[in-house]
This record gives sequence, structure tokens and C-alpha cells, in this order.
Amino acid sequence: MKKTNFKSAALLLSAFLIGMYSCSAPKSEEKVEETKEIKFKVNVQQVPIGEHSAKVFHLENGNGMEVEISSFGAVVSKLMVPDKDGKSENIVLGYESIDGYDTNDYYLGATAGRYANRIAKGKFEIDGTSYQITTNDGNNHLHGGEFGFNRKNWDAEFIEGEESMKVKLTYTSPDGEEGYPGKLVSTVIYELTEDNKLLISFEAETDKPTIVNLTHHGYFNLSAMKEDILGHELKINAAKYTPVDDELIPTGELKEVKGTPFDFNTPTAIGERISEIEGGYDHNYVVKEQHDGQMSKMAELYHAGSGRLMELYADSPAVQFYSGNFLDGKLTTKGVTYSQYMGLCLEPQTFPNAPNEPSFPSARLNPGEKYSHKIELHFGTR
Repeated sequence: MKKTNFKSAALLLSAFLIGMYSCSAPKSEEKVEETKEIKFKVNVQQVPIGEHSAKVFHLENGNGMEVEISSFGAVVSKLMVPDKDGKSENIVLGYESIDGYDTNDYYLGATAGRYANRIAKGKFEIDGTSYQITTNDGNNHLHGGEFGFNRKNWDAEFIEGEESMKVKLTYTSPDGEEGYPGKLVSTVIYELTEDNKLLISFEAETDKPTIVNLTHHGYFNLSAMKEDILGHELKINAAKYTPVDDELIPTGELKEVKGTPFDFNTPTAIGERISEIEGGYDHNYVVKEQHDGQMSKMAELYHAGSGRLMELYADSPAVQFYSGNFLDGKLTTKGVTYSQYMGLCLEPQTFPNAPNEPSFPSARLNPGEKYSHKIELHFGTR
């Protein structure tokens, strides 16, 4: 698509959205601009969820890929991707409707923060000052606490991108929220490109020294939930992982994956060795031992039946591979019961419990600095 064609489409869409937002009543409308090469489409709704009115953005790129993004939780609630025959189906786990995300105990499709993953005992120190944050996972802190970023209604807007469509979400977390120090202003931008990529960009700034670790917590199933993920082939480009104790807190060691069931350096069916891992996979894979801010290919996920391929790129030092061990069959969506191993997560991040492990890459953010984290999901077939 020519740049000038897309900009014309984006300007028309922006004007449409401005007019739509001036009305307070919930509604759904759409604006379409067609070219010979591609058709971009956006649909925006206002949907009640608890005490909030969430904005739900439905983006389509004309190449068979669609993404639904909710301002509540900065959630990706649907992701439609074509298979090898060109049939587009949803490949992420989600609730039946947006109001299901009001609790979202599974963190389906959510933005996890302020600190994704676990912090031991919910305790850490900064410059000699001790902080106690919420413990919501037994004795430990998980994914930002009881009311983490997955349970906040973010400010949201559709913005113009070059040959793409973007949704920008912003949330200001006050000083002391869930026990964290500093006011933290966070943004996440979801960008759908014409060549079937979903790009996710996080930024954050603080007014006091604090800790930050933001990520996307999508549950993927490339079969479109026709089967569980044990037959999916996974490749993770990591020579080491961080072993954990019985509460899934890293021990502080880095261990080689070679010769163990944790080795996914060559494509391997997830179910091939999962029985050798007590409880299933929920481990941090070390792509880089220090944070260099450079994008790298972290993982590939492939499902032979559909031919779908997902390639994961990120600039973080590690990625958490979670095999959906705690999905317990209590949630059914569109006739599919989310039992154990129905979806998997690949969460680019800094290391779990990094604030308490000096040898791990730092998660500290100081005033005047900008936290930045980028994730790319590339979809195709083979």
C-alpha cells in the first residue's frame, strides 16, 4: 500500500473517531477506506464493565488478520490469524464478553504490571528503604498485585501510523498503589501492520525510584482451540533458564538447558517432555544475561495442523514460558472449556524477583529515565 493512501485512510478514520467520541451513549460504528491493495477497518465500541465504560477497538488489516483491544486491562481480547488455507480464526484465549475481564484471574490477554511475574514475599529495597507490596500469589507478589494493570481502565485513543493502525493506552498509577513507590505513568501501543504483525510498545516514567517490568500476557493456541497446546512445536533461543523453588521463585542460579527437558533450542513438541517438569512449564528463559535493549528473536511457535507460525521478537533479556498449568476448566468460552494446557504464554520480561537478586538484570527506574520495552509478534504459515 502506498503511504499516501494509508495516510488518507488514517485521517478519515481519525476524523470519524473524534466525532464518535463526542457522544456519550455506548455505540458501535465503523469507517472503511479501500484501496486496490489493502483495506483497513476500525470499529470502536463503548462497553460497560463494572464501574467503568471501556473502549473496545476492533482493527482489521485486509490480509486476514484482526485484533480486538480493550482499554480495560489494556487487553488483547481477540486475535484473528489466517491458517495455511487462508481461513482466519481466533488464536488467543479470552472471555465470552468484555465484562469478564473485570476479575481476569488468569490474566487472559492482559498487560501485566507494575511488575510482571513474581516478587518473593512482596518485598524489596531501594536505596536502603524497604517496601512491602501486595501478596496475591500465596506468600508472593504476582503481576502487579490484587488490582494490577490488568484491572485498570486505561485512557485509549486510535492514532495514525504509517501503513499500520495503532491504539495507544495510558495509565497513571499513583504513588503507593499496591505498595509501589512513585507515581508511574505508563503507555502501551498496539500496532497492527499490513503484513500481519502485531507490535507492542511499552513506556513508563516515574517521579521516584521504583521498579518496573511490563509485558503482554496473551495465551496462544494456534489450533484456534480445537486442541490443546501439547502438540505445538516450540523453539526458544535460550541457552539458560532460572530454576525455581516450590513457590516458583527463582533460586538465583542460571542453569544450562542443554540435556534437560527445558531445552527448546531445536523445535520440540511441548508435550514431549512436560511430564518430566513438576506442574508443567512456568519458567524464565535467559535470552541475554544483561539488558542491552536490542531486539532479538526469542521464540517460534508452530502448529502443523493449521500451518500457523508465530515468531516472537523482543528487546528484553528473558522470556517466561508458561504452559497454561493453572487453567482449571472453570471457564468456558464459545463452547471451549479452558482446561489445563489449552493455551500457552510467552512473556518477554526482565527476570522474576530481579529486585532481590543483584546478579539479575536491574528492574529499577529512576526519575528522568524512560522505561522502554518492545515486543513483536510475526504471523505466517508454512
